[in-house]
Amino acid sequence: MILATVRMTIPSQMRNEALKIVRSVAEQCRDYPGCLSSYIYGDLQEKNVLVLEELWKTEADLHHHIRSDEYRNLLLVLEMGVKQPEIRFDTISISTGIETIEKARSRAR
Repeated sequence: MILATVRMTIPSQMRNEALKIVRSVAEQCRDYPGCLSSYIYGDLQEKNVLVLEELWKTEADLHHHIRSDEYRNLLLVLEMGVKQPEIRFDTISISTGIETIEKARSRAR
């Protein structure tokens, strides 16, 4: 799996327009083959920060998305930013859930 994270700082006067475009990208992304999830977050401490987080099944699925018109619209939003965006692509080989917490907590006793 590939976790794609884009953190952008948008000027307040352009935030609504940027959010509308990023929402559209996230919604359309969910229909792409290989997209496991797509979410938008706001930073509670920095009002003008938006974070788009997508989880992809394979690198090929992610690349297909990056070549799409929707992703081109995201790149245009990034150009609106007041700072260089933070972009990360993290490969996830193992994913666990509550069992990790249970295992760690049982060892602490």
